[in-house]
Amino acid sequence: MRLATFNILHGRSPADGRVDVSRFADAVRELDADVLALQEVDRFLPRSAHADLTAVAAAAMGAVDHRFVAALDGSPGATWTAATGAEQPDSAGYGVALLSRHPVVAWEVVRLPELPGRGPWRWHGQRLPRLVRDEPRVAVAAQLETPAGCVTVANTHLSFLPYWNVRQLRRLVRALRDARRPLVLTGDLNMGPRRAERLTGLASLATHATFPAQRPERQIDHVLADGPVVAVDSAAHLLPLSDHLALVADLDVG
Repeated sequence: MRLATFNILHGRSPADGRVDVSRFADAVRELDADVLALQEVDRFLPRSAHADLTAVAAAAMGAVDHRFVAALDGSPGATWTAATGAEQPDSAGYGVALLSRHPVVAWEVVRLPELPGRGPWRWHGQRLPRLVRDEPRVAVAAQLETPAGCVTVANTHLSFLPYWNVRQLRRLVRALRDARRPLVLTGDLNMGPRRAERLTGLASLATHATFPAQRPERQIDHVLADGPVVAVDSAAHLLPLSDHLALVADLDVG
């Protein structure tokens, strides 16, 4: 089973600043993933040509099941509110998506703790921290029926604030405590592999620098597992969109 996780930067290419839906579909086809975890996904937003990027990816990879889960309702950076799950099916939003060529027998959505107010953050090149507002965060998990049996895959995108993403990850681990094993937790965790393994108690299956895309220096995108699952191969792929590399792992389950 090939699993890929990719923070897509809402499909935008840093080279030309454009979102080209066809280019995005080609990138998804190139990954050739059986299970695809996407972060920073747009649905019906002007900056991404009002496309449903999850549906575009599903068609490109031949997914039989997929789900987009909004973290924000509305447009990031403009008028938005924290998504609750009660939004209309055709509402604009931004969040995460999980897609699978294997049938999904159960879904679970976990809304993660939201930072109250603003928190301190020092941007690259700045001497002093500034108070910044973070986005709401969410995770989606699916129980997949694969030829090797049931596998649970969870996808998330955690806060860039290191003291807050720790709290979010601990909350997610608690929510997945009773999930059927083997369990694969993937996504953009905004932390390094040692911290991710220590906080989750899960084993890292792919160790590659994933950010920034043109000169990757650190790994913040992960594939972590609990139970009888190993990676027989893994790699980080540079694609013509996003500021992240896509992280791909070929998994042996059983």
